[in-house]
Order: sequence, then structure tokens, then C-alpha cells
Amino acid sequence: MSFTLATWNINSVRLREVLVARLLTDEQPDILCLQECKSPVEKIPLETFRALGYTHIVARGQKGYNGVAILSKLPITDAGERDFASLGHARHVAARLENGVTIHNCYVPAGGDIPDREVNLKFGQKLDYLTEMRDLFHGEKPEKSILVGDLNIAPREDDVWSHKQLLKIVSHTPIEVDHLNAVIEAGDWVDVTRADIPSGQLYSWWSYRAADWDAADKGRRLDHIWASRDIANAAHGSRILRAVRGWDGPSDHAPVFASFDL
Repeated sequence: MSFTLATWNINSVRLREVLVARLLTDEQPDILCLQECKSPVEKIPLETFRALGYTHIVARGQKGYNGVAILSKLPITDAGERDFASLGHARHVAARLENGVTIHNCYVPAGGDIPDREVNLKFGQKLDYLTEMRDLFHGEKPEKSILVGDLNIAPREDDVWSHKQLLKIVSHTPIEVDHLNAVIEAGDWVDVTRADIPSGQLYSWWSYRAADWDAADKGRRLDHIWASRDIANAAHGSRILRAVRGWDGPSDHAPVFASFDL
């Protein structure tokens, strides 16, 4: 089986229904994983996506916040969800392909603005979320698995526009990077994007606050595609569609793609 998979923090699937439809039409990924849908499942515009051939859908949602969905042309079955850190948030859903590959779609908490759990509850929740992910993969080594999503951490120095200036900024602090790397190590995950694009600045998110995000180019690579070690060599063709960030009424994230031959 060969397929192309994309992950995209859409920042409201109902508000950006047209953009999702445009991406599905233009790029034709076999599977699209969305985060931050900000919608109960019953209000996600599923009929629009079904009309474009994405007839298999697994999702978890809640009103106004969080929410994750997997849209697929290929048959998938619901493989459940995990409430990491017991937050009661719709931040994870899994689906299984007919060839036995499990896809985990994750939306890790952003963590607020202050990188100190003693004064910022949200930062503590982020670290706890990652710790529970680590513990899960320590106990259940992933096999034939792909993990994607907005993990809200840019781990490498070339995953941000300025390593030095962002060391104390949430998403690139050493403690967050250490926690994310612990998840990778526990599951023996392979960062597919960086396996394909091993060097150079690479971003998937640009702040809405920049007057001209493209010219300023102060980006971060917050969105990831990982594969379990046993299937990592089947991955190829990684790319980030930077141009999508410039569409009318965009998300502040760009979609990330990878293909698999399994």
C-alpha cells in the first residue's frame, strides 16, 4: 500500500472549511489529520469532505476548543483515544488502516506564555501531557505506527528562526525539548520530516502577530510526522506547504506531508 498523509492545525475547521476543501482538491492526500478543529464532531462539515472522496472519518471534538479529526480516502477504523494528563480535552484520536498501520493524531497543549509550571498551570499541563505520552510508549512500544500532529514544540536549533532568542520562549525551551525527545526515545520514533530534510531552517508555523509573516519569516516547526522504527524506511517525500499560510483567511500553521510505501 502506498499513501500520502498530511497533518494540519486548521484553527477552526468550520471557519476554514473552504481551505480544507481546497487543500484536499489541490493536493489529494490520501489521509488528512486535522488539529484544533474547535467543533463538536456533529458540527464538523463532514459532508463537504465526503463529497471530495474522504468518506472515512474518525474524530473527537468539543465546542470551541481543541478537537482532532482524521479524514481518509482509504478505509480506516476507529482505534480509540487517550486523555493524556487527564485534561478532559479532545487532543488525541487514533485510526487503523486495513494493512494494520495505526495513525495517532495528536494536539499537544501549547503551554501558555510563561515557561514555569509553578506560575503557569498550562505549562505544567503540557509537560505532564508529554510525560504520559512517554510513559505510554515505554510500556507499549509502537509498531507499524505513524504519529502526527501539532506537538507545539520546535525541538531543533534549525526548527526556529533564532535558537538563541527563543530559548526562553514556550515551544523551544530546553525542558520542553527534553520532554519531547523523551517521547521520541521511549517509542523509538523516527522524525520523518527531518529524516527526509536533514538540514536547514524548516518551519510550519508563523505568528498572526507579524505584519508580514512571509517577509519576517520568524517561523517554528511545531507540526510533525513520526514513524515507528519498523516502518520508517518506507517514508519519503516530506514537504511543508508554506504557500498555504498565505491563503486568504489562513490558519497560522502550514500543512506537513509525507508519503509511505508499505
